[in-house]
Amino acid sequence: MKPRATVPTDPDSAADGACAPAGGSGSGDGTDGSGGRTGRSRAIGSRRSRTAKSGPGKSGPARNGPVGNGPAKDGSAGTGPQAGGITRRQRLRRDRTLVLMTLPAIALLLIFNYVPLLGNIVAFQDYDVYDLGITGSPFVGFDNFTRIFEDYRFWEVLINTLVIFVTQLVLFFPVPIAIALLLNTIMSARVRAWVQAVVYLPHFFSWVLVVTVFQQMFGGAGLVAQWLRDHGHEGFDLMTNPGFFKFLVSAQAVWKDAGWGVIVFLAALAAVNTDLYEAAAVDGAGRWRRMWHVTLPALRPVIALLLVLRVGSALNLDFEQILLQRDQVGSGASEILDTYIWWTGIKTGDFGYAAAAGIFKGLFSVAMVLGANKVAHMLGEQGVYSKK
Repeated sequence: MKPRATVPTDPDSAADGACAPAGGSGSGDGTDGSGGRTGRSRAIGSRRSRTAKSGPGKSGPARNGPVGNGPAKDGSAGTGPQAGGITRRQRLRRDRTLVLMTLPAIALLLIFNYVPLLGNIVAFQDYDVYDLGITGSPFVGFDNFTRIFEDYRFWEVLINTLVIFVTQLVLFFPVPIAIALLLNTIMSARVRAWVQAVVYLPHFFSWVLVVTVFQQMFGGAGLVAQWLRDHGHEGFDLMTNPGFFKFLVSAQAVWKDAGWGVIVFLAALAAVNTDLYEAAAVDGAGRWRRMWHVTLPALRPVIALLLVLRVGSALNLDFEQILLQRDQVGSGASEILDTYIWWTGIKTGDFGYAAAAGIFKGLFSVAMVLGANKVAHMLGEQGVYSKK
């Protein structure tokens, strides 16, 4: 076997690294049989000596040093202006396809949501839609708002709207949660899907169809009243009872939109770790305790978020639902803020009054959202936005 070639261990040549290995194999053992350096170790020593001679001002900053613009090769993050990321221009070039895809949605949002906000200027004008228009109508300052606050009928309608909202909040909001908890306990996926489809189907019905169904069921000539008369009892007409109206519209909202809320809560329940249920069962917790200590705490963030959003829409009751039943029970029991604005402002052509009422409604909703979100923070939940 031919021995590996070595180089003489001359101190001068080792210092300046001028000599190159004659024919070293670079096997990495560092020495040969006679104790001399191999070619690979000699080359490493040569590079180290050249780095030492060059000094700090000749070779520039190291590639893995702390001054680079990007992350270091050894895995540590650099500290330059682009440390750990890319520039805004590079990010825009990378995501230009996604940006182009969002441009139509942004355009629609601007045209149909933000540009019409400029029309709120009519709330400060004696607006004449037929002759003068926005540019020619005279400014009256806050006169339209003064008319609103001095109108006792406006405050009656506002209180009636809040009463209907609170009734719907108490009777409607817990129903999707209860249905989701019941569906979550069903082991058969086929039965669960069938029940969810049946509960969700009325969401696609129009309010005209919903009111018609309730009229055929609970009206004076409805199925329930006729069945009572056939069995010797006196019939009733819930559709024309002013005192029952707030409960009637709550029942209609439950039948129509409860299935929509079930989807949200079922999605939240699907994210619950099943190991928590197993650990609770091992500790001896029954079904009710598992629901109370595992399921409901997992739903708390979703419940808080939806509750804040629901409170923010306190004055946004379904206009079509109320308008269809307004004549049956009278305006005293069924008038809400939206229908009042329609009949008092838009129907009579007093658009300045209607715009002022709409601005008041928007500001009131924002205040309700902020207040409900503050309560959510006090209870330890995130709400719509996190507390900084």
